[in-house]
Amino acid sequence: MQAQDRHRVIAIDGPAASGKSSVARQLARRLGFVYVNSGAMYRAVTWSVLNSTIDPSDRPRIAELIATLSLGGVLRDRALHLLIDGVDLTGHLHEDRVNDEVSRVSTVPEVRNVLVARMRDYASKHDLVVEGRDIGSVVFSDTPYKFFIDASLKVRAQRRAAQGHRDEIARRDQADSSRAASPLFVAKDAEVIDTSHLTVDAVVDEIVKRLRAKNLKI
Repeated sequence: MQAQDRHRVIAIDGPAASGKSSVARQLARRLGFVYVNSGAMYRAVTWSVLNSTIDPSDRPRIAELIATLSLGGVLRDRALHLLIDGVDLTGHLHEDRVNDEVSRVSTVPEVRNVLVARMRDYASKHDLVVEGRDIGSVVFSDTPYKFFIDASLKVRAQRRAAQGHRDEIARRDQADSSRAASPLFVAKDAEVIDTSHLTVDAVVDEIVKRLRAKNLKI
């Protein structure tokens, strides 16, 4: 999809627990854009894999499954939620078993292809703030509005624990950065913001300032 074929897209990338979800959600509200959490989409597919009793290491069977799933979307409070076979799986996305396997399932190329196509379809209908790990580098690589949100490993581990999740942050970093399909890295034209000692409001303020400098009409 070329830029002229879609609405405006702001890409927010970063590692686990960097604060990108909170920042992206609040930024979307500030701008009146629609918020898309790509990680939630991969988590929903992961839950479907596990609920189908497919071994997360069985990539051919995962590829077969994703081809059979009916994927839709529903807009609630200016946020797009992925529906799988008509079901919103939001309540299941942070189960421990999903935390443990989402990095593995998300490396399956067929899964990535389907979900990337879904996000690009969303962009044909709405102005978006999309957060994830390869939004600026792959999904919307031509958007001029790219940010990479980061924080120290210690701070991110503390944030994850405070959320009540048991992800091993260092392990997630290694898996996300070393995967063959769309690994996590800073796009060459992305602007990096360290959130270790900033509030969400402060990060959003900084992004809005930089967007204005890029002549985005706000």
